[in-house]
Amino acid sequence: MGNAVLAKPADLTPIIAIRAVELMYEAGVPKSSLQLLIGDGPVIGNALVTSKLIDGICFTGSTKIAKLINKNSVSKGNPYVSLIAETGGINAMIVDSTALPEQAVKDILASSFQSAGQRCSALRMLYIQEDIANNFLEMLFGAMDELIIDDPWSANTDIGPIISSSAAKDIKKYIDLAIVNNRVLHQVKIPTQGSFVKPTVIKVKSITDLKKEIFGPVLHVATFKAGDISRIVNDINNTGYGLTFGIHSRIDARIHYLCENLNIGNIYVNRNQIGAVVGSQPFGGEGLSGTGPKAGGPSYLYQFIKDDDVKTYNYNDKNTTLENAQLLIDDCSQIGRKVLNSTSLPGPTGESNILTTYPKGVVLCLGPTKTIAEIQAENVRKNGSIACIILGLSLRSLRELKNFSAVILSSTTENVRDAKKALADRNGNIIPLITNAKNLQNMKIERHVCIDTTAAGGNVDLLINAN
Repeated sequence: MGNAVLAKPADLTPIIAIRAVELMYEAGVPKSSLQLLIGDGPVIGNALVTSKLIDGICFTGSTKIAKLINKNSVSKGNPYVSLIAETGGINAMIVDSTALPEQAVKDILASSFQSAGQRCSALRMLYIQEDIANNFLEMLFGAMDELIIDDPWSANTDIGPIISSSAAKDIKKYIDLAIVNNRVLHQVKIPTQGSFVKPTVIKVKSITDLKKEIFGPVLHVATFKAGDISRIVNDINNTGYGLTFGIHSRIDARIHYLCENLNIGNIYVNRNQIGAVVGSQPFGGEGLSGTGPKAGGPSYLYQFIKDDDVKTYNYNDKNTTLENAQLLIDDCSQIGRKVLNSTSLPGPTGESNILTTYPKGVVLCLGPTKTIAEIQAENVRKNGSIACIILGLSLRSLRELKNFSAVILSSTTENVRDAKKALADRNGNIIPLITNAKNLQNMKIERHVCIDTTAAGGNVDLLINAN
């Protein structure tokens, strides 16, 4: 999109980053447009995000670091910087009694253990319907025992090491605690040398037992009754994460219910839930799993342009109290999950890819003048969301207000920085502040569903959706 790039890879991945940039240079990318910065994250990364010369930040990593980047860039850097954060998730999969077990086991192995579980999209929490659990787990454990854990340079290796010895040590501590509590169901042998971790299955009651993402080859398993589906949906949504989800079922009504009620960015039906393809499976989560828009999606490139012709106005914050502002927000009718647009995307034969957009939610229009706020509100409504006009609000109050998804403010640099600081101090997901009401391409939620249409396996009309 015509921008220059400063690329800062993770501390532990300099070699592959260097080679990637070398290949880009060989392909003709000018060195004046792309520079690689190798070094310590807190030193190099912090210097970058706090520079007033930086106009945009793209980050992939943990939710904790994404929030720290947001906070530091707002405090010291360019207050108008745009942030795209793609973070982690506690990703789940449901396997019901109608699933094809061989297909499901194959996809679980790939989703949980490929790359030694070191993928943001990897499966962490597996729900198996209790009717099939014993036989299914026996099949899964047998398949795990066939995995080859070895040097990744070997062509027949299935699983390689953990990225560092310290990361491996932390994962092993987690597994050791599960062993002490008699919750480990199965493990696979590993080489004695290297930072390997045993692929491990741990028994839990539900996703609520998982307090954080374990970034390694660890799969948690729980059983469920058919009538528990709605509870599982609520539990998953209540984690606040929403990156990937897998479904193995041949009951269309159940698949439809899960797709319609889960707050998840990428849902995969009867296939694995890793390895999204640009153009076919736009990738990215919501809530604690990312800011959007989806990488490889139709809205992504708009985040790399800006409109310099934005008028700003002084802000008066002496009129509206915190209590009155919250009442205004609560009065805004809460939107349902109405669909704004649904698009079928190209993909391989035997696969369906649908990208659906939903309203962002309640958007605060802060003006600062009544006329400007009304223009902001009109543009918000055009994009399908709920506009809530609030004039004269203390910008510090944005730390405490609830039930809104974004803020629009056309004011001075100082006011924009104050508003962004308040938003960055909040708990939970990162809430964007928009300074140009005309640029609302990101004012929507994107969700993608990928279905392996070849995996139905027989006459599904003979199956019933029994509770």
